[in-house]
Amino acid sequence: MDQRFEAIYAKGAWYVKTDYKSPNGRILKADPGVLPDVWTTIVPEGPDVIDSWSIVGGKIYVNHLKDVKTETKVYALDGKPAGKVEYEGIGSATAVYGRTTDRYGYFSFESYIEPWTIYRLDTMTGKREVFSQPKIPFDSSQFELKQVFFKSKDGTQIPMFIAGKKGLKMDGTERLLMTAYGGFDSNETPEWNPQIAWWLQQGGWFAMPNLRGGAEYGEHWHEQGMFEKKQNVFDDFFAAAEYLIANKYTTPDHFAITGRSNGGLLMGAAITQRPELFSAVWCGYPLLDMLRYQKFKVGGYWTTEYGSAENEKQFFYLLKYSPYHNVKPGTAYPAVMFFTGDSDTRVDPLHARKMTPLLQSASTSGRPILLHYSLAGGHSAGVSVDQEVQDDADQLTFLWTETGKPAPHPAHP
Repeated sequence: MDQRFEAIYAKGAWYVKTDYKSPNGRILKADPGVLPDVWTTIVPEGPDVIDSWSIVGGKIYVNHLKDVKTETKVYALDGKPAGKVEYEGIGSATAVYGRTTDRYGYFSFESYIEPWTIYRLDTMTGKREVFSQPKIPFDSSQFELKQVFFKSKDGTQIPMFIAGKKGLKMDGTERLLMTAYGGFDSNETPEWNPQIAWWLQQGGWFAMPNLRGGAEYGEHWHEQGMFEKKQNVFDDFFAAAEYLIANKYTTPDHFAITGRSNGGLLMGAAITQRPELFSAVWCGYPLLDMLRYQKFKVGGYWTTEYGSAENEKQFFYLLKYSPYHNVKPGTAYPAVMFFTGDSDTRVDPLHARKMTPLLQSASTSGRPILLHYSLAGGHSAGVSVDQEVQDDADQLTFLWTETGKPAPHPAHP
């Protein structure tokens, strides 16, 4: 396995953060003349992953992911604890930025209900103050963000963030939007998102479970969602939905889900494995044919995450969950919007193009199965701000409309 080393030079010495023999990370004082095994440990490995770090004002600032929330501990250059940075509520913070000799450092903090805000930190006193804050028509004081834990199919404890207006009903009548990713060592931490903010302002719940396949709890968490263990990711997602329904945040009739790329694969698995749980699905730039994905665009790079059908042993588990190969005629599928475009240079749009008619022909629910297709847009970029706003409006309008009660038909004269 490869190891990573990040170095900072401060006060005549090199300080190195590494996952060498420490999957969650540690910080060492380097001696270039000898092997890392004998370097001096400054910040030892702990139970929580080191997410980022810096040296400002002669102090080491270490950001840990503590159950997917930022916790920042401060150390002297010799490793002695020197306090921590305090945050208001649940959220995600960057490293403290600044020169190693500067008195003041800067960091940003955000969450699903807190817009991205930059703070100035006095490294001598620990005092912090708002340095820059965007003017956004969103009153954070009206909303609350919490974290819960639930058990997945195999008994693994999975964390989930839930946000909503204070006092929002929990009787199953409210709409809920859930998204997740679960792959490629990617941490899904609380961050500001205008789409989520809009959903919350309309009176809906929002949920984000931290599925296996990410790295929220280190490389082991990632490995539990790779190759033949990919089904764990889907099972975590379904268990999150069942928790939300059981605790009356919503019901399947009001349940919307969204995901893109690897998260689009997650949406495909949700559509084909548990269609009864959800009312509306937005499936963006998705991987759906898992037997052929490696043959198109840059799909070959992802065989180190999923495996390849060209490998006989891997073929069978890929076939078992491949969404395209598990569409069953005569099934009442939820409303679905597939979203892709010609300029996707990563996931070939063929996945969404061929999944759309297959699902249309198989579904008996009468719900819309749509393909939103762009001739210019792509996976990561390539559209104007105006077009991005329009695309977001299309997505949110679809999900909100398809999770509400049908409008009553006017009486005939």
